[in-house]
Amino acid sequence: MAVVSTPATLERALPAMDNSEVLRIRNDFPVLGQLVNGRQLVYLDSGATSQNPLSVIEAEQEFYEQRNAAVHRGAHHLAVEATEVFEDARQTMADYIGADYTETVWTSNATEGLNLISYSLSNASLWSAQGRGDARLRSLAVGPGDQIVVTEMEHHANLIPWQELAFRTGATLRYIPVDDTGALRMDQAAAIIGERTKVLAFTHASNVLGIINPVQELVALGRRAGALVVLDACQSAPHLPLNVKDLDVDFAVFSGHKMLAPTGIGVLYGRQDILDALPPFLTGGSMITTVTMERAEYLPAPQRFEAGTQRISQAVALAAAANYLTETGLERIHHWESELGQRMVSGLQDIPGVRVLGPVAGQERIGLAAFDVDGVHAHDVGQFLDSRGIAVRVGHHCAQPLHRRLGLTATTRASAYLYNTTDDVDVFLDAVAGVRSYFRV
Repeated sequence: MAVVSTPATLERALPAMDNSEVLRIRNDFPVLGQLVNGRQLVYLDSGATSQNPLSVIEAEQEFYEQRNAAVHRGAHHLAVEATEVFEDARQTMADYIGADYTETVWTSNATEGLNLISYSLSNASLWSAQGRGDARLRSLAVGPGDQIVVTEMEHHANLIPWQELAFRTGATLRYIPVDDTGALRMDQAAAIIGERTKVLAFTHASNVLGIINPVQELVALGRRAGALVVLDACQSAPHLPLNVKDLDVDFAVFSGHKMLAPTGIGVLYGRQDILDALPPFLTGGSMITTVTMERAEYLPAPQRFEAGTQRISQAVALAAAANYLTETGLERIHHWESELGQRMVSGLQDIPGVRVLGPVAGQERIGLAAFDVDGVHAHDVGQFLDSRGIAVRVGHHCAQPLHRRLGLTATTRASAYLYNTTDDVDVFLDAVAGVRSYFRV
């Protein structure tokens, strides 16, 4: 998996993360110092949303205290400063994923990024039918006879926009199935991804299984078919080095709130030639060159996809979050979280009546584990753990088709981040071990 984008030689020079370093890191996250139900909070729900370090909180506060103004509009001092920090933040995020500055588009979150791609592709179909645009735009149009391929493990954000694109254009939606362990049936993928495939969209790492998908193999299949390749990086960009150019994907999306930043900010990466050819998703101010009463001409990317007033303070805070992760070392963070994930899975597997989804202990996974407790509903498991100060997620984790495939309606998910210690995992495992006896099953 060629994903290294951070200075690997520098990271190798740093020692591996351990509990003592994590305890220092925890001091940067004020929310983690509180008691919940009389016990020290154990936060294991970072797969849903992560906590914010002081540097991120202060970056957003500093913007409002010192620089608040609309960007790309005013000529006054504050407007110039706001524009500078906003565009500096874009460069920081471009560097974070190995992209070019003009290939980095601000979105509200990954869901909006995926909808942006989906709606822009259907707009390409509409424009093409109307004779608008050039040959490159027409090559992006999706229509009857085309196929859109996803996987059975996608969360809803990377499934429903493609369902809707198929409905709007007459294309066919297909999916790569998973086996009983949740792994992609790569033996079937080659037959499914073919010359009719126009879009191939898949998650880098599953938010339920913790599995890291074979990106290079999937991209190779997409390239052979001439398809656009879309990478959902929601569960990878916050946790491991990511380089979109090395991965050779056409698009990638992720959300800020899963990587130490506030809610309401995300990033879409798109290859420059594709972004410049695609019609916009939303239209309005700040994304045009000229406007008459009859029509408008649009700016090139990234502004073409950033209509209206942008999420300025959130972008600044996201850049601060990316700097925090880069300075800590994404390779080190990935190794630490993998260690926590292995400890989690190994411990859960040893608890009678607990079924863990995804790779077993010893196999590669990110630092999360979803599991089912025989005879106890996931919501009851979650409430039991909360009574002990442990925060986890319960439900289908926005992945109903995957749960249905595995014969479950809901599971409990624990997800770690760089601020979790091995003690957090042990407290969690000790609590899970008591669930069935508490509910007398």
